[in-house]
Amino acid sequence: MAFPWPEVGTALADVMTPMPVIDEDRLAANIARAQAYMNQHGLAFRPHIKTHKIPAVARAQMAAGAVGINCQKLSEAEAFAEAGFEDILITFNLLGLERLSRLRALKDRVARLTVVADSAVTVDGLAAVPGLAVMVECDTGGGRCGVQTPEEALALAERIVAAGLRFQGLLTYPAVGGAERVEEFLRATISLLTARGIDCPVRSNGGSPDLWRAHLVPSATEHRAGTYVYNDRSMVRAGECGPDDLAMHILATVVSRPTPTRAVLDAGSKALTSDLLGFSDFGEILGLPGARIVSLSEEHGVVDLSACEGPLPAVGDRVRIIPNHTCVVSNLFDRMVFHRNGLVSLVEEVAARGTVW
Repeated sequence: MAFPWPEVGTALADVMTPMPVIDEDRLAANIARAQAYMNQHGLAFRPHIKTHKIPAVARAQMAAGAVGINCQKLSEAEAFAEAGFEDILITFNLLGLERLSRLRALKDRVARLTVVADSAVTVDGLAAVPGLAVMVECDTGGGRCGVQTPEEALALAERIVAAGLRFQGLLTYPAVGGAERVEEFLRATISLLTARGIDCPVRSNGGSPDLWRAHLVPSATEHRAGTYVYNDRSMVRAGECGPDDLAMHILATVVSRPTPTRAVLDAGSKALTSDLLGFSDFGEILGLPGARIVSLSEEHGVVDLSACEGPLPAVGDRVRIIPNHTCVVSNLFDRMVFHRNGLVSLVEEVAARGTVW
């Protein structure tokens, strides 16, 4: 039997749990606010769709003024190409014959397709897709992927050109608060490229935690961000948004009260992300200060109520949870329920769910 997804007009109180629900008005406000900021500072904006994985949301971002979309994996890009998107950046080193074969097919379908590389091995593989646009990924303090110095970036740019590929520019995903280091790295690399006669049309910076400080990197031409569209608990903690900017909540039901200080929810690791992101618990329950979701099994979330004062939830009561990390939650559900004024307004398929390769 198929899951009974709620119909438009259903009250949120009647939606089966656990279920993430998206406030359409807050979603629209988040999109408009971020795009207005980018427009104000003359930055191209390229939203990262891994947060929502829904073409309809990406179309709203494009309609607001985004120049294109950012996908993390090849299969995400394939899903969005199928949905008609024609300016796609994939920010992942693509390796192996199977991926490169699919990348060639994708290039034939997408008008403006760009990928990244941070090693000669990756570039040499991408040479199997002649004319492909490639950016050099640079580590400016994030400590993940990326060449380590401007000199390495120059050498890789030269290798991209020699391989019959099109050098599109530089890309980084820096540490939070790393604007100064990003600017220094970009300036130094641009100077080296200019001296060799290599044009660097795009300098792409990224991250939602530094979204409102993107203007502090004047050498960047575009910014990428994903989490801002829904926002989450980590974004509130970072001061990037307030409670009224949280578009996603997770509805859950109390299914057990085995002791006076313990409640058990129907939302476990299959509904709430196990990402802690520096928190000591797995989400914040609205209207229940002091409650802590202290452990997750697959189907259950265990809540410690020992620090709570006032009325405590009973078996059958429903709660709303702010997730630590909204992007992961999107990948746990086949569809996403949107609402306005307490009523379901839309149910959208998560088109790129499970696209992890």
